[in-house]
Amino acid sequence: MIGDWGSGSGNWCLFSPHTPRRDDTLTRSRSYERLRVSTLLPTLPTLPFPRCPLSPKGAPPSPIPYPLIENFMVSEVKAVSGRGISLVGDDIDTDRIIPARFLRCVTFDGLGEHVFADDRAALKGEHAFDQPQYQGAKVLVVNRNFGCGSSREHAPQAIAKWGIQALVGESFAEIFFGNCVAMGIPCVTADSTTVKQLQKLITANPQASVTINLETMQVQCGDFSAPISIGEGAKNMFVSGTWDACGQLVAHADQIRATAAKLPYLSWSK
Repeated sequence: MIGDWGSGSGNWCLFSPHTPRRDDTLTRSRSYERLRVSTLLPTLPTLPFPRCPLSPKGAPPSPIPYPLIENFMVSEVKAVSGRGISLVGDDIDTDRIIPARFLRCVTFDGLGEHVFADDRAALKGEHAFDQPQYQGAKVLVVNRNFGCGSSREHAPQAIAKWGIQALVGESFAEIFFGNCVAMGIPCVTADSTTVKQLQKLITANPQASVTINLETMQVQCGDFSAPISIGEGAKNMFVSGTWDACGQLVAHADQIRATAAKLPYLSWSK
């Protein structure tokens, strides 16, 4: 968790990985989230912080607001519902998902517009991610070994920035799957027949809602439903919210404060 005054606004901002959206107070990044705490909590206790060695001589130490937001974040992912979008083909690798030239970004903001950039350019508007009927889709249905190739986190980040909140596929590359878990994006698997049926249903009716339920372990699209799978560990992390490392940190804020109070270098400025 990283603090910053941010953009010269004078409002304390809290940067944390994987903070869930809540109204317009949060700007979702899934890599770093800027939480304008002054909007949420007008009165915050402060924790003294030692003066930076590079600060002007005589400059007072800056107090770091220590927000009390234990009950603010809700990170459980038990079900995802929304319109679907289908990509047909095995072994779609991360370089196709987000070409290497887009990896120079400082943050992941804006990556969504470049997802599948080369494939979309080659298809000249015929790619599913360019077609108007699929805009706003939340569930991506893919085939075998999706996300193979390099381990770039930018690949799931780009997909998430476009708007995808869950994936259904025949199988996923291990590192891609792990990156998605860390971002709170379930990647569930189903047999080939189920996946192909979902892809047909989505193509026939792009407005149909697709629901992935991690508690019942079922995927549903209209009248069609079928079982899905995900590792028990990953499933438990989503359902309990423990996939969210920062959320767990915030949930133990009292213990963190107690530990901080014992650290001598946090009282050097007193």
